[in-house]
Amino acid sequence: MCDGGSASPSAAGAGLVVPVDLGAYTGERIPLEPVERVTITTIVDNVCDLLAGDSGPAHRRPLARWPWREAPTTLDGRVPDGPKAEHGFSALVEVTRAGGSVHRLLFDTGVTPDGMVENMRRMDIAPGDVEVVVCSHGHFDHTTGLDGFARALGRGGLPVVIHPLFWSKRRIALPGREPWELPTTSRKALEQAGFEIVEAEKPSFLFGGSVLVTGEVARTTEFETGMAPHQAWRNGAWEPDPSILDDQAVVMHVRGRGLVVLTGCGHSGVVNLTRYARHLTGVEAVHAVMGGFHLTGPGFEPIIPATVEALAQLAPDVVVPAHCTGWKAATAFAARLPEAFIQNTVGTTFDLVAA
Repeated sequence: MCDGGSASPSAAGAGLVVPVDLGAYTGERIPLEPVERVTITTIVDNVCDLLAGDSGPAHRRPLARWPWREAPTTLDGRVPDGPKAEHGFSALVEVTRAGGSVHRLLFDTGVTPDGMVENMRRMDIAPGDVEVVVCSHGHFDHTTGLDGFARALGRGGLPVVIHPLFWSKRRIALPGREPWELPTTSRKALEQAGFEIVEAEKPSFLFGGSVLVTGEVARTTEFETGMAPHQAWRNGAWEPDPSILDDQAVVMHVRGRGLVVLTGCGHSGVVNLTRYARHLTGVEAVHAVMGGFHLTGPGFEPIIPATVEALAQLAPDVVVPAHCTGWKAATAFAARLPEAFIQNTVGTTFDLVAA
């Protein structure tokens, strides 16, 4: 499943995105460079809570520290301009390597054209500081913000790392209901906006080997079987596409702590993803697992107990369910891993520092 395809770096992507030759490493272990710090800031998520306090590595911006906007109905004519929550996901990842160099990547871009860039403005995140975009998969609630980001960026040449199946037309076909076709990202539109497309099915490195993009993920658990009503348009017809093979994550290794696994929706299964990260790197310790785990709704709630227990066996220090994880699954993680669980909100920054 994971041994086909290749990366096709553009002029901009060449040198920044480096394909991993799994055959060059004994037992398919690849040398992910330990880093001194990983900082992950949530730009888009389903939840916004401006009253949430700091919790472990999670730091929240107080309500009074957000920018202000006009509000004619108030006595002084203004109110805090807090971030907006929406059904989607986006995070800024900052990696500090040994020696002090800092690199920044944007992981996913949210569900609306301007939601992500508006939250970036409110958070004082400069679009021009981003060196590369990684899309977890092709679903529109993780990609549509590329439009507003391109306009805010004002220049071309930024690499966007995707799996080749990212472009698939897809729909949800529930029994007894009219199928609903999902919006599909246009390759032509992204290229016209100035992005440099880098397709990679296999794992690839960013920033000199300090960030790993998993590429297609090995499916090893019995219970993470994908999305049954999901279909893709292939060979002139709609075909079952439960596995959503373009789903991928980014992985970092915080020195002395362990792996940090950041996932967009986790369609390949958050346990599969975490196990695959350990398999690829040979690093057993899991420091943090964060992002969408896709456990919401009647089709996924039956696997919540098995997922929670299997992830608990991997003993992560930090667990941050977000986006499509769902309330029932989030509370199950909180109950099973009370010391590790942290509620995510838009505007939260997670500061993961080497031991």
